[in-house]
Amino acid sequence: MKLVIGGYAQGKLDYVLEGKRVTDFCVVDGGFPDAEQLQESKDNGKTVILNHFHEWMKAGIRQEENIEQEVLEFISNAPGCIVISDEIGNGIVPIDSFEREYRERTGRILIKLAEQADEVVRVICGIGQRIK
Repeated sequence: MKLVIGGYAQGKLDYVLEGKRVTDFCVVDGGFPDAEQLQESKDNGKTVILNHFHEWMKAGIRQEENIEQEVLEFISNAPGCIVISDEIGNGIVPIDSFEREYRERTGRILIKLAEQADEVVRVICGIGQRIK
């Protein structure tokens, strides 16, 4: 698994797609692939790219799911996937309790994903810096 993080609109997806052929990947935006998409990716040797991972987290927390367990299960079933997430833990701490919980839980699962990842890259201005 590869984890790509960076600020909003810093070119993370473009960085990941650079050098890939059109048929090599399946981009899922703000969620995770359903069983059909995942099976198609496996059958065709496509890399699953989870773009806007932080939005998947926000939706799961809002629905009061055990989203962390869902994420870890997905990662174990798609070990070659690429997870792309905005960095949301910098800046002013939100007043809204939901926004604080979302920020905290997303940060903690990103730590777990970084521990498991083969590679972690931070992208700034479209330039990737490997940090693991």
